[in-house]
Amino acid sequence: MPLSKDTKYIKSINGKVSVIGMGTWGLGGGFWSPDYSNDEGWVKVLRRGIELGMTLIDTAEMYGGGHAEELVGRAIRGFPREELFIVTKVWPTHSKYNDAIKSARASRERLGTYIDLYLLHWPATDVPICETMKAFERLIDDGVVRFVGLSNFDVEGIERARQCFSKYDIAAVENRYSLLHRVDETSVIPYVQRNGMLYLAYTPLEKGEFANNEFLRSIGGKYGKSAIQVVLNWYIGIDNLVSIPKAGRLEHVEENAGAMGWRLNKEDWDAISNHFRRA
Repeated sequence: MPLSKDTKYIKSINGKVSVIGMGTWGLGGGFWSPDYSNDEGWVKVLRRGIELGMTLIDTAEMYGGGHAEELVGRAIRGFPREELFIVTKVWPTHSKYNDAIKSARASRERLGTYIDLYLLHWPATDVPICETMKAFERLIDDGVVRFVGLSNFDVEGIERARQCFSKYDIAAVENRYSLLHRVDETSVIPYVQRNGMLYLAYTPLEKGEFANNEFLRSIGGKYGKSAIQVVLNWYIGIDNLVSIPKAGRLEHVEENAGAMGWRLNKEDWDAISNHFRRA
């Protein structure tokens, strides 16, 4: 029995990923700064999320100065590796050719396994995008990473990056997206869908903004679901999109997992979309 029973097929990776993933910003520390005070708790939370079918895990070298990657590495031990999809990112100050290769190898060491998807975390201001993409091609050739992509990029930036490749392509884009932050709906999301890529949506719950929303709670009542579960299920209805809410606490991970395995009907999906007009 596969760990994740609710999945989406993504053409660019020729495979399936869980319809909801787990984000790790804030686990194991903050901006380049590790925090070891709750390691056991964080590992437990991540393991529980995997058990519940959220098998896509998003992290970055910057999160806790690499400690979040170490926690992910600990959490995934004992699970079938081929059923997991591990995403991590290189910081733009490490995006020169040799630096990107060094960063990816260091991330692989901390994770204790290969990287499924390696992203440039933000556009670099002082390194040509093609220099980074050439490094990404080398990382695929060397078996360090399986697929590569971009984070916090617009369509123009994605197009520029794609022109750099000789034999591979951008497989995924990770940007900020939520019912309250919908700018990508008319640009990056349709572009990604047309090209068969994966779109990872970070900050999908807007730091708890939806939890007590009466409109969402009223819809949730029809399904026996919470407002949070309704929002996360709404994202499942968008082709090629996987939301990655933060996996900070056990109860949050369990609530998030309750958004899988069912679907809003079209009437309710549309009503939610219209209620939160494009922001």
